Amino acid sequence: MVTYKSGREIDAMRRAGRVVAEVLALVESELAPGVTTGHLDRLAEAHIRASNGTPSFKGYLGSGRYGKGPAAFPASTCISIDSEVVHGIPGDRVIQDGQIVSVDVGVIVDGWHGDAARTFIVGDAPAEVVDLVAATRLAMMAGIAAALPGNRVGDISAAIEDVGRGGGYGIVRHFVGHGIGTEMHQDPQIPNYRTGYRGVELKPGLCLAIEPMFTLGGDDVEVLRDHWTVVTADGSLAAHFEHTIAVTEQGPQILTTV
Repeated sequence: MVTYKSGREIDAMRRAGRVVAEVLALVESELAPGVTTGHLDRLAEAHIRASNGTPSFKGYLGSGRYGKGPAAFPASTCISIDSEVVHGIPGDRVIQDGQIVSVDVGVIVDGWHGDAARTFIVGDAPAEVVDLVAATRLAMMAGIAAALPGNRVGDISAAIEDVGRGGGYGIVRHFVGHGIGTEMHQDPQIPNYRTGYRGVELKPGLCLAIEPMFTLGGDDVEVLRDHWTVVTADGSLAAHFEHTIAVTEQGPQILTTV
């Protein structure tokens, strides 16, 4: 069911989004060769909790459920390296010069969710990798620009796909953007490619997480034995960007910013 938020509720989501943006900025400031993904995750969780927030991801079982045990996501952030697309589990991995690192952060504040992701380049990388990261961010911004009242979900999808196809990138199809609010994942789903169905009309009060994932190869992905980490099937590098936004009468507003 698609839900619409009042101005007060959007302001509450903006508070959660601000914490998300702060965490991503903190991670960026600490990201360097020799740093472990677990160190970054611990810094992120400490900041979230110091900001009166709760990590959206920790203990997540999927389908809006939380709990404990081996099926639950064990960390506060998803940190995915190189060919890992999404849902990488932080731990003792040491980040190396030249790698690309995608960091996905979700925060709950007063019952409202914020969700955003960025792909960072550590040190120097080949031009094709720099272009991949830039194009994925551009696609996200193109999708956001299409989130206008009167447009439809399919217009966001088309804008993202046009950037991806124009650059010759693989567009991951198995994972898509989504509605967001009092739950991390709500309707509608937002594919990053045309489906032949234009989807629901965008109306003020609709809040969305727009998140393209592009690769330097194909669009097929696989899930590793940890049941979470998603990698490209062909081993190609992947990039991921995401913002939480609100559709308003004045146009789209990014909520995951400081």
